[in-house]
Amino acid sequence: MSLSVRLTHSFEDRRFDIAFDAPGGVTVLFGGSGSGKTTIVNAVAGLLRPEAGRIAVEDRVLFDSDTGTNLKPHKRRLGYIFQEGRLFPHLSVKQNLLYGRWFAPKSALPARLEDVVEMLGIGPLLTRRPSALSGGEKQRVAIGRALLASPELILADEPLAALDEARKAEILPYFERLRDEARVPILYVSHSAAEVARLATSVVVLQNGKVARQGPASEVLSDPSVAPMGVRSVGAVLEAHVRCHHNDGLSELNAGGVPLFLPRVSKDIGDLVRVRVAAQDVMLSRDRPVGLSALNIVPGTVASIRSGTGPGAIVSLDTAAGRILSRVTRRSVADLGLAPGVSCHAIIKTVSVSPQDVGG
Repeated sequence: MSLSVRLTHSFEDRRFDIAFDAPGGVTVLFGGSGSGKTTIVNAVAGLLRPEAGRIAVEDRVLFDSDTGTNLKPHKRRLGYIFQEGRLFPHLSVKQNLLYGRWFAPKSALPARLEDVVEMLGIGPLLTRRPSALSGGEKQRVAIGRALLASPELILADEPLAALDEARKAEILPYFERLRDEARVPILYVSHSAAEVARLATSVVVLQNGKVARQGPASEVLSDPSVAPMGVRSVGAVLEAHVRCHHNDGLSELNAGGVPLFLPRVSKDIGDLVRVRVAAQDVMLSRDRPVGLSALNIVPGTVASIRSGTGPGAIVSLDTAAGRILSRVTRRSVADLGLAPGVSCHAIIKTVSVSPQDVGG
């Protein structure tokens, strides 16, 4: 099931002219404040009527300015997951979950409560009130409520923004399960490169009210010309299989035949994972270094070098593990004699990759 969005809308201080097609899975809207993320979500939800455009889920039109179509929010068959969960405080968790069914059309095949409860691990919470839940537990219940509305599309508007790092780490695996098991397309708003790398099937980068880039997370995040949150958001997304877990607390991954050592990964041997490696955590060496504490040394070839107006540069390296980016100084580029086609080694400290940077 796909989503097609075409919209034009103006506010007093800015104008949005946005068009993209989102495939199934998780489509992440990625960009800075004022780039258009919330405008898109509100337009899809029916909370904002664009000046012009067309919005459709598959062949079901939600909005079309040419024909005058503008379905009411409750008729759009959407599940909405907010930042704060927004559960009804006077209802139990089970009652909050079942409330979503009020919005499911009679013709829809409803999700089974038992299946949703099992997927989200909220069985022990069913009799509690929201006031007795942690932030992460509230968000899991909010996800379940959205699913039980039998939506054709789920909107998630920065659902982890209000959580601390520990709660984010708790919730991210459930969004991965939602992506892989629920088979409901998700439009997900985020300003976190780590969330995008872990969850996205497709990324839509927004800048100044327009689509700057769209494509798979591995391609978009490794494009140094696209950095909506600044150069610190630039990095590579590598796919690897878990090879083994060592007794010293490290996991060994196989990325295109290249071994990668990371802090213990909570995945089974053989599982496919995504690993985000931030460009600022990668050093470069022309020769294979020796006598270093870093365990990950990946040979490759310089694909491109992009310099900014400051002292920094982003070097793209093609390796057997995938495209790796390194943020270095222009002086280092000159001293190392780096240029497209030059052989080089990427050096990645094992502890520089956090658990939040590794997902299924």
